Amino acid sequence: MVQRQVPNPAELLDLMKFKKPEFNGKKRRLDSALTIDDLRTIAKRRTPKAAFDYTDGAAEGELSLTRARQAFQDVEFHPGILRPAPDVDTAVEILGGPSALPFGIAPTGFTRLMQTEGEVAGAGAAAAAGIPFTLSTLGTTSIEGVKAANPHGRNWFQLYVMRDREISYELTRRAAAAGFDTLQFTVDTPVAGARLRDKRNGFSIPPQLTLGTIINAIPRPWWWYDFLTTPKLEFASLSTTGGTVGELLDAAMDPTISYDDLAVIRDIWPGKIVIKGVQNVEDSVRLRDAGVDGIVLSNHGGRQLDRAPIPFHLLPEVRTAVGDDFTVMVDTGIMNGADIVAAAALGADFTLIGRAYLYGLMAGGRAGVDRTIEILRTEIERTMRLLGVASLAELEPSHVTQLTRLVPVARAASEAVVR
Repeated sequence: MVQRQVPNPAELLDLMKFKKPEFNGKKRRLDSALTIDDLRTIAKRRTPKAAFDYTDGAAEGELSLTRARQAFQDVEFHPGILRPAPDVDTAVEILGGPSALPFGIAPTGFTRLMQTEGEVAGAGAAAAAGIPFTLSTLGTTSIEGVKAANPHGRNWFQLYVMRDREISYELTRRAAAAGFDTLQFTVDTPVAGARLRDKRNGFSIPPQLTLGTIINAIPRPWWWYDFLTTPKLEFASLSTTGGTVGELLDAAMDPTISYDDLAVIRDIWPGKIVIKGVQNVEDSVRLRDAGVDGIVLSNHGGRQLDRAPIPFHLLPEVRTAVGDDFTVMVDTGIMNGADIVAAAALGADFTLIGRAYLYGLMAGGRAGVDRTIEILRTEIERTMRLLGVASLAELEPSHVTQLTRLVPVARAASEAVVR
């Protein structure tokens, strides 16, 4: 029979400890974010719809992005048991230099429209974390401004080849003069993808006020206060603005970009050069043979060609084709540190995060980017410990199975014949 007694107030106080209240609103909301998806929820609440959708959206039916994220979710890990890993080493050497984590910040355009601290917050957070930061050709902070925000860390520059080639050449020279050590030569944007959310929202550069945007802004006065009371948006590569992002890209980009352009840029650029936007095995091998320093398997975050190949699915075949000594990086769809671990296990030397960084930025400026990096760091370390690996070098393809939902018809038919 259960013995009962009158509760002792002193014992109750020992059992019930009241949590100390946090009066800093930004810290309170960022502390409540346990995943990148949590940061996305906060970002959506705090950012006007047009700016949020520009970040969150992709091209046409957004199938490329959906499939890329699904590919990471369709991972089955195979942990080793009785292999303790109380301390894990997440550091890597990438493109001739160190990174404390196996990911860096990807290039993102128009970043200060998402949150006014923009690239300065991203570069500062990257410096604090010891990871590379990449500035976009369409960034809203100058090359020199990013260098000032990250004076001793690793800065990379992403280059679009513009119709006016001299703009691209001058940006390349400026990035080299500022000490940027790696150039991401982007090849998947001869024209802009059809970003339908932007069209539906009437999203333009600079933002145009309509009745809809005014109504949407009412519960988000802090965004408009920041936008209106901070320096005017400036773009290093655009002399004129006005129109949707797609219209600006179409006016600036050149669909005739070719290997000849790559040769010119290689003559100008003194550092490492990687090709961003590679989407098949054949191009991977050709670029390796052309002597570039590496590639980024990417479908531009699903923002260009919808129904494009899934970079994470391409990774094992590309790694086999190019060999172990060629740098292969991956982006698109990364929302969890476990995604990064899976990519490393299947042969990726490095990964890049875009939206995950911007969700943190929109949720809380520089502190939000710090939170993004901390969430991913924690997830990477926990996943490695649960797999029983103490370093990234110990990860093997045997740690991961890619579960497939999208199997090409020809392959499925041949497998059926074999059975």
